[in-house]
Amino acid sequence: MAARRVAVTGVGVVSPLGSSLEELHRSLAAARSGIRRLPAELSERSGVHVGATVDWNPAPLFKDAEAANLDRVTQFALAAAMQAAAQSGLQGAGLEPERIGVSWGTGMGGAHTQESSYRQVYGEGEWRVRPLTVVMGMNNAAGSNIAVRHGLRGPFANYSTACSSSAMALGEAMRAIAAGRADAMIAGGSEALLTPGVLVAWQALRTLAPADATDPAASCKPFDRRRSGLVLGEGAAAFVLEEESSARRRGAKIHALLTGYGNSCDAVHMSRPDRDGQARAMRAALAEAGLAPDAVGYINAHGTATAVGDVVEAEAIKAVFGEATRNVRVSSTKSLHGHLLGGSGALEFAAALLALEGIAPPTAFLRDPDPACALRHVACEAERIEPARAIMSNSFAFGGSNVVLVATRA
Repeated sequence: MAARRVAVTGVGVVSPLGSSLEELHRSLAAARSGIRRLPAELSERSGVHVGATVDWNPAPLFKDAEAANLDRVTQFALAAAMQAAAQSGLQGAGLEPERIGVSWGTGMGGAHTQESSYRQVYGEGEWRVRPLTVVMGMNNAAGSNIAVRHGLRGPFANYSTACSSSAMALGEAMRAIAAGRADAMIAGGSEALLTPGVLVAWQALRTLAPADATDPAASCKPFDRRRSGLVLGEGAAAFVLEEESSARRRGAKIHALLTGYGNSCDAVHMSRPDRDGQARAMRAALAEAGLAPDAVGYINAHGTATAVGDVVEAEAIKAVFGEATRNVRVSSTKSLHGHLLGGSGALEFAAALLALEGIAPPTAFLRDPDPACALRHVACEAERIEPARAIMSNSFAFGGSNVVLVATRA
């Protein structure tokens, strides 16, 4: 059986740049940063002073008793999935629940629940924790709650591969539909890890950027000579992926076709990136999409603003794109929404879709490009472009997991 094509028919977003796809795209187009100073209860003891937080109120979506039994990461996931399902018309699409699945990604799962239980036990000496601590804190809680909320009984998978988790969830969902194992999937990822314990652990790695002395919003500067590390963020992005002919028959809006997925492992080092591993994933995604490098008009780079990471990714892009490197626009939107770890791949794929509409989102604050990262950067401000025929989104993770997604105009 020939592989079936996969359409994106719904997108939901909860992010530091707004809680809808439209708000995310407006913020990116305006280069509005969601990075800000963290509240004192997070920064004083951890030494981490900036992050990209979500202005979140669960009350409109969840009753108090329900919200109390859902970790923040699951609340984000459910909110984004509800948006995506409503936008796509999934519930009224006439598809069998047994043919609709969930594919979700998160790096750290219910970090708030876990931290709360540890604080209670070790800080307060109270050895009776909440009965639902395990099911709130487990990594598959967000995806499982999506399945329960929407009554989806098809394939289920939860991926936790650090920064590539949600990109992998999207790619594997695409494969499930293409192979005929499902007709539609809710896929994406979420992360909510801005807790003192997580922040102090990341601070120990010495990869986090200090607050910019003049403007905290400008603390993350990918590809810039002044870059000093990544800024952690939180949020979620969810997509309804659907077999294309089914989507067209019912007249669903198709945002894009997800056509390529590359997945490779460096097998070199737990935290040092590898150019060849990243290049393998990019080449695999292009091959599955049936595209030459010059067909790609925009790349949403992994671009974490670390000294080594940005250089390695630039080298990998040049190794894959060759002469086409001079024409493909590149940006890292982490400069605006921070690094969502397991949720980054999904949020950045949502950001990259803007280039299919004729706007390339920027690497904000890129005022002094590093010559070692020489690419065709979209620097400081968004660029109006001819709508891209195809876009690429890169997600490269600790542990050497590389995931690349390619999408084309419908």
